[in-house]
This record gives sequence, structure tokens and C-alpha cells, in this order.
Amino acid sequence: MLSVWFRVIRVRFLLASVIAVSVGLSLNWWHTSSLDVFDLILTFVGVIALHASVDLLNDFWDFKRGIDTKTTRTKMSGGTGVLPEGLLKPSSVYRAGVAFLILGSVIGGYFVITDGITIAIILGFAILSIYFYSTKIVDSGLGEFFVAVKGALIVVGTFFIQSGQISSESVLAGIVVGSLSSLVLFIASFPDHDADKLKGRKTLVIIVGKQKGVKLFWIFPTISYLAIIFGVVAHMFPILSLMSFFAIPLMIKSGFGLQKNYDSIDNLIPHMSTTLLFGRITGLLFILGFLIPI
Repeated sequence: MLSVWFRVIRVRFLLASVIAVSVGLSLNWWHTSSLDVFDLILTFVGVIALHASVDLLNDFWDFKRGIDTKTTRTKMSGGTGVLPEGLLKPSSVYRAGVAFLILGSVIGGYFVITDGITIAIILGFAILSIYFYSTKIVDSGLGEFFVAVKGALIVVGTFFIQSGQISSESVLAGIVVGSLSSLVLFIASFPDHDADKLKGRKTLVIIVGKQKGVKLFWIFPTISYLAIIFGVVAHMFPILSLMSFFAIPLMIKSGFGLQKNYDSIDNLIPHMSTTLLFGRITGLLFILGFLIPI
């Protein structure tokens, strides 16, 4: 049963939030060479709880709307399959999603008390966006935008909790992380195109069509890399941040793989996995750039 819950929470995808928090922490370390360990632990727990909440609620609503019964499930798309397979009750998944949302909100509430209105604004956005993500947000074609903003706010919020300020560096680092997170969601929406469209969703791929959507793939990593280059040139990031460019071959492989296989689920799966790997490696190299002394 524990493995079923790990599956529905999508543990492997929680790394995106771990990386986002780590970017905020490493940026603060680069500036101050110090970290508040208690706040660090609470931030990780709170952000991971909120991430788990959105995934659980997404599985619940996709099942209730009949989307997951129409998709071809892969390790990268089509939902977790836990509810269509009858491994858990929908009500249990919904209650778990709400419980994680409450846990993340309580931790966020602590930071509102200790750090003020800025965290309150970020937390309020997070709570509303998480609860309405699988209905209002994705039905409006804002899924990728939400994920980008979510990633950016995690970085900004983490940095603010540690430093007490929102800096241009933290916003720029948030753009790097947010764009990478959106890229993973974007390519994973190709296999779900038909089922999503049938049930009223409006992903970016549905809005522009698969053929045109292929060209949009390159926009996400380009935004991330331009932000890194600008940060280094403007002395907002250390020069070692450019290590993240070592992951470019993975990005190129994924992009051309999508171009050739955007309409074939089986052939696209390896390229979705490579895109995920690209995002993770780029994020980790970006973090190391702040931590390695020169």
C-alpha cells in the first residue's frame, strides 16, 4: 500500500521542488555563506507537501472527469493510474491532497508570522493555484504558466525566508527554474492531447496544435539559458553557473526527438524522459555553480 501512495504522490517528480528550494538556498549561501537550518527544513517540508497536494488533487480530478480513463498511461504522462486501477478510493486521494495542502499551508502560516506579508502573498497564490490547478487553471490554458510561476516563487520565497529580501538575483534564478519545470510539463502534454481536448482541457499543445507546438519546445530552455547568461554578465550569478550548459546535448536530443515523434506515444517516451533528465541536470549544475568556491 505504501508503494501505491508513493506512486500517486509521484515521488520522482517531487525533485523539481527540491531543486527549486535548493536554488534559493544556494543563492543565499553564495551571498551570505550562512543558512538557517530550522527554516531550511521547514521550507523543504512545506514545499514538498504543497507539491504532493497538487499532484494528488490532479489525479483525483482527472479521474472524476474521465481523463485518465481515456489516456495511454506512461511513466511520464497519463496520470498515475492508481484510481482507474482501483488501487485507492477517489475520496482517499482527495482527502490526502487536502491534508498535504493544509500541512503546507500551516508551515507557510508560520513563515507569514515570522517573515510578514511577502510570504502571505506567495502562500495565498500557492493555495489558490494548487486547489484550482486541475480545473480552472488547466481549462484556461494556463498550466505551463502556472508551473513556471510556481517554480519561480519557490526560489524567491526560499531566498526571502533566508535573507529577508526579494532580490533581482532571486527573481532571475526563479525564471531559470520555472522555465525548466514548464518544459517538462509541456512535452508530457503531447501524449495526453486527445484525451485532454475531449474532456475540455486547454494545454498549450492543444491551443497551438501538435505541429506548431513542437517549435515551442525550444522557447523554454532558451529562456532559462538566456537568464543564466544575463545573470553572469551582470554579475548576479557566479561564472560557474555556466556549468548548466553542459546539459545542452540532452536538450537538443529531446527537441529533435519530439520533432520526429510528436504523434507517436511509444517513440516519444524516451524523449520525455530525456527532457526530464535535462531539466534535473541543468538545475543541479546551476545549484553547484553557487556552491563551488572560486
